[in-house]
Amino acid sequence: MTFSRTFSALAIAIAAVLTAAATSARAQATSSPAQSTRAAECPSCAEWNAPQEPVRIFGNVHYVGTHGLSAILLTSTEGHVLIDGALPESAESIAAHIRALGFRVEDVKLIVNSHVHFDHAGGIAALQAMSGATVVASPASAPVLRTGMSGRDDPQYGSVSAFPPVQNVTVIADGETLRVGPIALVARFTPGHTPGGTSWSWRSCDAGRCLDFVYADSQTPVSTNGFLFTRNTTYPTAIADFERGQALLETLKCDVLLTPHPSASNMFERIAERDASAHGLVDAEGCRRFASAARAQLAKRIATERGK
Repeated sequence: MTFSRTFSALAIAIAAVLTAAATSARAQATSSPAQSTRAAECPSCAEWNAPQEPVRIFGNVHYVGTHGLSAILLTSTEGHVLIDGALPESAESIAAHIRALGFRVEDVKLIVNSHVHFDHAGGIAALQAMSGATVVASPASAPVLRTGMSGRDDPQYGSVSAFPPVQNVTVIADGETLRVGPIALVARFTPGHTPGGTSWSWRSCDAGRCLDFVYADSQTPVSTNGFLFTRNTTYPTAIADFERGQALLETLKCDVLLTPHPSASNMFERIAERDASAHGLVDAEGCRRFASAARAQLAKRIATERGK
């Protein structure tokens, strides 16, 4: 069943509440620990957070993230949608990228997330404080956003950093359509990497040409040492969740695949191909190939665990 909800009015209604918390939330979200401490906690963070020029991908779809972590801005005259917030220290650059493209951060009405790890949800608190946007999440992701800490059911529990907690998170349903003006974004629950993992799909048009986009959440079976996907008591449905999500991704209309790490979908390479050819951005097999590769990774992980 598909649900529909409009968020522009809701965002305005809660703006006063968010503004009251903006100063403390923004300070918490944008303050960075000492570089040596951060490097020890997250060896990849400096590379992930490397500068990246913002770019319009197609129509109203823009890339406003860092070099290694995606943040996607969907724009309209009635307000914008932001997908993912990267690291806590990425929030200011994401906001700067939105402005550099000629848009106002304050016009972001809705913020959604792929999965609740610090490298994709870390900047959401600060971006919410800057914009007054409504933040939505799946039932399993919402409590993590509210506390900034992964639960024991996360395969990476104990090895992922905490992040600034997010105020006023609204819970959504699988298959729900979220609307900001003409933007219609569909939530596709694809758990496994985390219990609340969510992919997003929408259609964007430009000069009479329309493309179906899928922002596919991470499908890698990564875990803390000691966690086994084949036998655990904290997330026993992980394998089945992966399988359902991968099957779903194979069936979605998918002209353009985007991912939380742009390298996973060769995004920058395809943008370069777009500049050389009108059809360079489109990869009709992208989602199926992504799901197939994820299925192979999961099978390898299962075989390794069963061989122990």
